[in-house]
Amino acid sequence: MNLETPFLHVAVGVIKNSENRILIAKRADKAHQGGLWEFSGGKVEADENVFEALKRELAEELAITINSANPLIQIRHHYQDLSVLLDVWEVTDFTGTAHGKEGQPIKWVALENLADYQFPAANKAIIKAAQLPRCYAILDDANKTALLPNLQKILNNRVKLIQARLKNLDAVEVEQFLAQALPLCKQHQAKLLINSGVIHAAKIKADGLHLTSADLMKLEKRSAIQGLLAASCHNLQQLQHAEKIGVDFAVLAPILPTLTHPNAKTLGWQLMSELIEQVNIPVFALGGIVMNDMPQVQFSGAQGIAGIRAFLTTELKLDVI
Repeated sequence: MNLETPFLHVAVGVIKNSENRILIAKRADKAHQGGLWEFSGGKVEADENVFEALKRELAEELAITINSANPLIQIRHHYQDLSVLLDVWEVTDFTGTAHGKEGQPIKWVALENLADYQFPAANKAIIKAAQLPRCYAILDDANKTALLPNLQKILNNRVKLIQARLKNLDAVEVEQFLAQALPLCKQHQAKLLINSGVIHAAKIKADGLHLTSADLMKLEKRSAIQGLLAASCHNLQQLQHAEKIGVDFAVLAPILPTLTHPNAKTLGWQLMSELIEQVNIPVFALGGIVMNDMPQVQFSGAQGIAGIRAFLTTELKLDVI
């Protein structure tokens, strides 16, 4: 990151404990955005990288030592009196017992309860990213007979976010499949989104809706869409429109060549990173990516990996889900 940017560069930690609770702290009343809750962190100094700054700040503020952390999301936000670049990292490996060394109140909060607290406006996308997993499985119906077996494989691999892309099924087949799939996902505490290309998609009571890029560009506002709202994107215009209408996350593709489209034009890591930098929403990377690419994906700015085949193997080690 260019240190000459007019943005105040801030390292932020989304700290998660073994019970999957997130640490939040209350800002001093006299501070910028005072009285609101926040994810702990502080300014990146000129002689520091982000990880070094995060370690220092969390030691100073909370008396904990970070052993490792992974990038989660970058947020660029303009307040009336300040522009900030929040460089947000997920912290799950730390030692020490957190407490407010500067007298600030702290709380360990369940992920689903974060919305109950008042945060600065720039933190809205951080909450979305914190609540999302690192893996997004796409259940394709190219082989109808493999639908339920493939769903079971995905769930056995502990993937908690799934898209049902059922474009080859008729209305009766969709209804029959979902009658089995939705209870199965609920049993595994997984969320199932319906692709907008599915027959009567908007009327299906699932955990959310995934917009095709064409349906995304037709939508002018989120309106009354319930549950999670996601969108497929292939360029900056689509990503920015997804952010404008308030999607919870986007999928950007194709990043690398795939088995089905080996000669298709791809974005590559560098362009992917540049596009993600220009929006404040979580973005999953799709296309030719495998689980071993997760570090590259995270350090390129993406939330995680989306894939059709990536989560069907029985040999996955999904500690980052």
